[in-house]
Amino acid sequence: MADQRILIWYRNDLRLQDHEPMIKALETGAAIVPVYCFDERQFGTTSYGFPKTGAYRAQFLLESVADLRKSLRAVNSDLILRRGLPEEVISELAEALEVQAVYFYGEVTSEERAVESALEQALSAIEVQTKRFWGHTLYYVDDLPFDICDIPELFTSFRKQVEKASTVYETFPAPQTLGGLPEVEVGELPTLTDFGLEPPLVDPRAVLPFKGGETEGLARLQHYFWTQEHLKTYKETRNGMLGADYSSKFSPWLALGCLSPRYIYWQVQAYESQRIRNDSTYWLIFELLWRDYFRFICAKHGNHIFRASGMQGRAIAWKQDETRFDLWREGKTGFPLVDANMREIAATGYMSNRGRQNVASFLTKNLGIDWRWGAEWFESLLIDYDVCSNWGNWNYTAGVGNDARGFRFFNIIKQAKDYDPQGEYVKHWLPELANVPTAKVHEPWKLASVEQDRFGVRLGVDYPNPVVDLFKSAEANEKLYNQGQAFGKPSRVRGRR
Repeated sequence: MADQRILIWYRNDLRLQDHEPMIKALETGAAIVPVYCFDERQFGTTSYGFPKTGAYRAQFLLESVADLRKSLRAVNSDLILRRGLPEEVISELAEALEVQAVYFYGEVTSEERAVESALEQALSAIEVQTKRFWGHTLYYVDDLPFDICDIPELFTSFRKQVEKASTVYETFPAPQTLGGLPEVEVGELPTLTDFGLEPPLVDPRAVLPFKGGETEGLARLQHYFWTQEHLKTYKETRNGMLGADYSSKFSPWLALGCLSPRYIYWQVQAYESQRIRNDSTYWLIFELLWRDYFRFICAKHGNHIFRASGMQGRAIAWKQDETRFDLWREGKTGFPLVDANMREIAATGYMSNRGRQNVASFLTKNLGIDWRWGAEWFESLLIDYDVCSNWGNWNYTAGVGNDARGFRFFNIIKQAKDYDPQGEYVKHWLPELANVPTAKVHEPWKLASVEQDRFGVRLGVDYPNPVVDLFKSAEANEKLYNQGQAFGKPSRVRGRR
């Protein structure tokens, strides 16, 4: 079928390894036409006015697309690049190049599904077939022991049933050759300035110099698993906040599909066979299962994950306090653990999982501010932004998602002392506290005036006083939370968020 052509529409699957649409297209004998479209809507603003794709995210994306193009050129092909609306760009290319079908990995959330529907409609009008594949998870949706509408609302129940009844399939091999492209202008890789963004400054304090692309993702896995053997202690170190190797940090490459979760899974199996099998090796798979769960849950609940009442349908009187939100966003709350994490994400586009839990708890349980503001701020900045994981986790932390414990309050002071006992992390990101002794670095408001002079930090001047009383604010917001009416599990609704 040498005269047949299949267009591969790349989205959040920027790799050659374990790429089912590519392999299935090759099996037909058709010529392969790889395409990536920079959707202009992804470079607009969120509903609260933040850049939808900020500079850190955009930089990582451009690096990942450039790496994919390089990999495709190595197998005698190329990546056609375009800017615009995918439903228009892909259909125009399909017609011009006389392709018979368009293959792609499908998404589960509303904005992404709307693009797919528009594209399918445009392609149908010119009699081009589409084939949508399930991806981004360890397990295929069709292999779950329950229908999407019956996904358990608690992760533990989901995990136990899936581990017992479902199988993680082997990965697909990377293609060795693709046989060239038809005559077409492949297009140039855009720059950040093309999207109205300034190149982000490289902060030397960043935990890792993240760089996008499958090549870098594979190198990170090789380093973490096989060279440094950090996988064997992952469970014990994963809650760290300072340093490159306390956790795997695969999430940016997973988010854009530079690494597939199945590839990581099978590398874990190889590590267990060749090195060691313990709680840590299992725990990394456990974390991948959380990613699966949030994607399946988003498929179940649809647009409700983007609403203030969340998956639970709990009507809470969230505050719309822009002044305090900006203090949180800028790392000026007066609580060092919160402020250090918020300054890290602003300076690097990354934050540890432990940090995310704490700052999200503080925004919702201490400031009582609409959790969607935080979710959108993360969407703008995080290089590992994944729509399902981000919004699913914010639902969870805000108490409107998959959590049986309701009002989950993080004691920021205890968390700081547990996970940053020497204050190294907060001093790393808050240099104004560099001279404060460990005993008071997490509670600088306890410094007497003479101590403030001695350690060179004047409260309210060099470092802010606490914006709220930690426990009184949590108590007040818990009352509001408990007053919120839970009007039942919402039905599945599609549409734009």
